[in-house]
Order: sequence, then structure tokens, then C-alpha cells
Amino acid sequence: MNDSKLSADDIARLRRAKKILEHPSFLARITHVLGKPVEQGFRMLPGNWLKLVNKATEKSLRIGLEVAVSSLQSKPRTRPRNGFHKFAVTASGVGGGMFGLTALSIELPVSTTLMLRSIADIAKSQGEDLSQMESRLACLQVFALGGRAPMDDASDSGYFAVRAALAKAVSDASGFIAQRGLSQKGAPVIARLITQIAERFGIVVSEKVALQAVPAIGALGGGTVNLLFINHFQEMATGHFTIRHLERLYGSEFVQQEYQRLRI
Repeated sequence: MNDSKLSADDIARLRRAKKILEHPSFLARITHVLGKPVEQGFRMLPGNWLKLVNKATEKSLRIGLEVAVSSLQSKPRTRPRNGFHKFAVTASGVGGGMFGLTALSIELPVSTTLMLRSIADIAKSQGEDLSQMESRLACLQVFALGGRAPMDDASDSGYFAVRAALAKAVSDASGFIAQRGLSQKGAPVIARLITQIAERFGIVVSEKVALQAVPAIGALGGGTVNLLFINHFQEMATGHFTIRHLERLYGSEFVQQEYQRLRI
């Protein structure tokens, strides 16, 4: 279907999605909620913190890719279980917060997997067919929408710009997995997809780690930080899959034109 005009309800949905997707800063959201900047946290982290974060981020996304390929369910669900997944991710944060940065390599894969299942629920609620590999990888793609990569400028950081930057990597990985599965985990196409998503997801993970390092915030515990963490990506998923739903109704090019035209 490719109607020449969006319905009033769909214009409202598109506007809400754009508001979410064009204001994706996790750092701004946590500062708004907690009233505390995290610059102090960055200063308090040990010298090797960035290496630990990068390693944990890539490990989490590789596990997430395996989950996306092997176990995301295609059975439709009318309403996502956001509350259940928030509780589970908050609980994992409580456990991880007891051991600090050293627990990141264990806690982050757990919370990422739980968030991916929540993202998949949101995808299904927007009519995605998760029997399709491209739809499953679209769930993983959400982790790239919540943070700006260091090389991005303003023109490269918008929602459609990020999707365009990932499009070839997603397409190549989808085709490779369909033919060969994940038996060759070191395949360049798989590594390229993980690396491109990690460049953006790692920014949010770094902000999460710095937040937990601030004494005044750290007293609130890892659970509170993880609750903010999953809230962020549930919102990104809602915006992302709203756009994809509208694209199936009206066509990708038309929706993108209307998206760029809307003011928020």
C-alpha cells in the first residue's frame, strides 16, 4: 500500500516516533531524571575502563546476535511485556552493581539479552514477522539507535542516516546467516555488523558505567541505572518499529519524506 496521505492517527504516531528517535541521548535523559551530571563518574573510572567496556559491548552484541538468530519467537503478541523485562533488567543491575566494573562482562550480556527480548516483543506488537531474518536483525539494530558514534556529525546522526549506514551490513549479514547460519562466527560480514552497532551501543554503555561510578548516584544502585537503561532502549524500539510499521503501510520513501517534513 502507498497512499498519498497519512491518516491523522498515523501522522500522530509518526510525530511521536520522530520525537523519540531524534532525541536519543541517554546522557541527557539520565541527567534530567536524576539531576546529576556524569562527568565526575568518567573521571573516577580506572585507566583500563574503556577497554573493558569495548570488550563487554562486543561480547554482549555477539550473544545478542545468537539469540536473535536462534530463539526470537515469531508468534504474534498484541502487547509487549515491558514491565516484566524492566523488572528482569533491574534485577540484573542490582546483582552487577554489587561488584562494580569487574562484573560488566557478566552483567551486560545478561541485560542486553533481556533487552533484546523486550525489543522483540515491541517489534511483534508493531506487526513484525520475526520468522524473517531481516526483522530479527532489525531488533539488534535498535542498540545502534541510542547513541552517537564518535565519527558522526549532525548529518550522520539522524535516525534515517543511522539506518542507511547500517543497511549494507544488515543485508550482508542477513544473507550470510540465511545460507550458512552462525557456524562461522568470525566471518567478516558478521564482524562488520557487530562492529558498526558496537560503535554506537558502546557510547550508551560507557555513560551507564560512568553513571554507576558517581558516588551520589551509585548509592541508588545498579538496579536504578539498569531501569533507565532499558527504558531508553524500549523507547528507541517503539520509535523504530513504529516507523517500520508505517513503511509497510505507505512505502519507505513516502514515510521518510513525511518524517523529514514533520516538525517536533
